[in-house]
Amino acid sequence: MRDFLESEIPDLPPERSLFHVIPAPMETSVSYGSGTANGPAAILEASYQLEAFDGTSSPCEQGILTTAPCADLDAIETAVRHAHAGGHFPILLGGEHTVTLGALRALKAAGETFGVVQIDAHADLRASYEGSALSHACVMRRALDDLDLPLFQIGVRALSLEEHQLRETRGVGHLDAATIASSGIPTPLLPNGFPAKVYITLDVDGLDPSLMPATGTPEPGGLGWYDALKVLAAVISTRQVIGADFVELAPIPGFHAPDFTVARLVYNTMGFISRAARP
Repeated sequence: MRDFLESEIPDLPPERSLFHVIPAPMETSVSYGSGTANGPAAILEASYQLEAFDGTSSPCEQGILTTAPCADLDAIETAVRHAHAGGHFPILLGGEHTVTLGALRALKAAGETFGVVQIDAHADLRASYEGSALSHACVMRRALDDLDLPLFQIGVRALSLEEHQLRETRGVGHLDAATIASSGIPTPLLPNGFPAKVYITLDVDGLDPSLMPATGTPEPGGLGWYDALKVLAAVISTRQVIGADFVELAPIPGFHAPDFTVARLVYNTMGFISRAARP
């Protein structure tokens, strides 16, 4: 397994690396297409082809450390806790969406007060799914019920009646895909009362299948490339981001475009973060 952007990365020691990339090839509850366990390696392989210059700056100059893979929630929580305690920025590469829970647990245990910004085709608010409360379809319910974290959802276009009702009764903020299609992305994007610190979780099925076919549960009508960048820039420019993940890539053998798309999205996000962090 390659390191992220190892073709271009400066030789910085771990303690001087702003970004700690944590591969999380966990796949225990996929319910349609499989293959998310192969997502992290595919993203890392594709990152070898990235340019160091992202069009505005070279985020890799801030240092990028790729850690050993973490394939269960306890290992993910430990890796995120270690990165956060050292003043680094954890970025998880999934794996199924459940990997997010490990990161959220670590940041909550560290005493952080923060909200979750979820970019996703699905609400993931089920109490349980196929007999498991730790299904990928339940990860945001765990964030609400188990960790009491504020949540704002972007790009959702598939949810059950129960999830719809839960969003209403719990006051879960959202900017659904249909609203984006009809009215665009508002300014400001997040509500005024949303926490100053946020964790971003991006399920790649939040993107339209024409851009991202390599995912287990594709839904039509998703975000295009520039809308996704606009959303990320809007969040990062108005909040302090304390962690992020990119999940649910299920690589298609011989078809590299989706893998590279996610690698580029990760790196552009690093660019937004590194520029926002400058004094």
